[in-house]
Amino acid sequence: MYSDFLIIGSGLAGLYAALYAAGFGSVTLLTKSTVEESNSYWAQGGIAAVVDPDDSAWFHIEDTMRAGRGLNNPGAVEVLVNEGRERVIELIEKGMKFDSSETGLELGLEGGHTKRRVLHAGGSSTGREMVKFLIAAVEKNPSIKKFESTGVVELLSDGISCSGALALGSGFEPIRFLAKSTILATGGASALFERTTNPESSTGEGIALAFRAGAAISDMEFLQFHPTAFYNENGASFLITEALRGEGAYLLGCTGERFMYKYSDLGELAPRDIVSRAISIEIEKSGRNFVYLDMRHLDSAYLKSRFANIYEACLAAGVDMTGDPVRVAPAAHYMIGGVKTGLMGETSIKGLFACGEVASTGVHGANRLASNSLLECVVFGKRAVDGAVDYDGAGFDPSSRPSGPVAHNPAEAEKKVFGELKASAARIMNRSVGIVRSGEGLAAAGRDLDGITPLLEKLSGYYKLKMEMILEVCGFITAFSLMREESRGVHIREDFPEEDPSWRKHIVMRKGGEPGLVPVEE
Repeated sequence: MYSDFLIIGSGLAGLYAALYAAGFGSVTLLTKSTVEESNSYWAQGGIAAVVDPDDSAWFHIEDTMRAGRGLNNPGAVEVLVNEGRERVIELIEKGMKFDSSETGLELGLEGGHTKRRVLHAGGSSTGREMVKFLIAAVEKNPSIKKFESTGVVELLSDGISCSGALALGSGFEPIRFLAKSTILATGGASALFERTTNPESSTGEGIALAFRAGAAISDMEFLQFHPTAFYNENGASFLITEALRGEGAYLLGCTGERFMYKYSDLGELAPRDIVSRAISIEIEKSGRNFVYLDMRHLDSAYLKSRFANIYEACLAAGVDMTGDPVRVAPAAHYMIGGVKTGLMGETSIKGLFACGEVASTGVHGANRLASNSLLECVVFGKRAVDGAVDYDGAGFDPSSRPSGPVAHNPAEAEKKVFGELKASAARIMNRSVGIVRSGEGLAAAGRDLDGITPLLEKLSGYYKLKMEMILEVCGFITAFSLMREESRGVHIREDFPEEDPSWRKHIVMRKGGEPGLVPVEE
């Protein structure tokens, strides 16, 4: 099957890219699950954009750079902020409904932002509303062919250029998708951790696929933990948006005292890395596994309306957030590192582009500013398509290659073994590669992950490949974290507790080579 554009992944970046690319040619859109299952769909916070007269691009750029702790690519940040406003206005003109009142758009304030610039839709269901809006447009577009329950197992690459992908359909039958340009939009990797806000499909497969195809990966040590995920003894969790702290919610220790001002002059509105670290310290001091988020002093009717989905989720868990403090603890949330890209979404492999959470654009540095992720999806989703349009398509011809190993429909027993091995890896990551890391713990994690490898002989075909890629990405995160001997942004080493100016560099690696250091672009 051939198309001008092959887009892998159906979160906000993939949907936006597919819709835009349809104006230039035929589009094939693949997703291993359904178009409703993505990090974008579950994103609560909103999308940050400079649309208020009291705000400016300069303020947004400064806030983004400050949060990134010296590792941002300034050019990428300028693109994000300046073009982000254009993309958001275009969405509104096309009919996307963001929350508003008689005075105009309702703009929220979140941690790390110095101005109210976060647009919401459906209260705290922004990602869902944006994805639904784009799905409706994609469904109507005759130039886009959509394939759900279709998992990519290999990018068709000779290490120099890419000409498409090999995937397995819903019946595990192999399908070869050929394209002039391939755009990865497969999302992040936070479901590699036991405690996560992500759907279970977010295991970093796109990173592994790109790396195996020869693309460079970067900044894999930087994985952001959301400070406030609902804490439940049985481990079931859901995200409690940062916007609640923007509206005045307090973080309380186990004895009922506010603690954030001990760690930052911004209190509860400090950037996520600072809040997550503060909560982690308070948890360790108290011996409990959680702190409290207190909203009892806020208007209950407003909370029930503005944060309806969170209010209902808390009620279902037996907590009325308007009358009781809510137990919260950090959880793995957002992959800052990933496939290294340039300003047009280009990777180090010709014909292969990446956008959204799978990409390492340099926008976020060492710590993502809240609500910049949905913005990155639309800005760099468009740019990846523009880069793909300009690509001449000359290069690797996969027509003579075999279609890969014979696929089979795995037995239910194999699925069970896969689940057990994935859970084992997730426990290792949670224990030793979490918010606060150490050289000893990271080295132990590496050994423990290696210990899972011999157990892969219990698997075959699709599930063996999936588990290999999971261990591969876990290994990247662990190895990069061990290599970076400093604390910066979301990467915190208790044995190297200070930020080291000599480490103002990116760690980059390609297949067949060792991780190398690349200075930050000025």
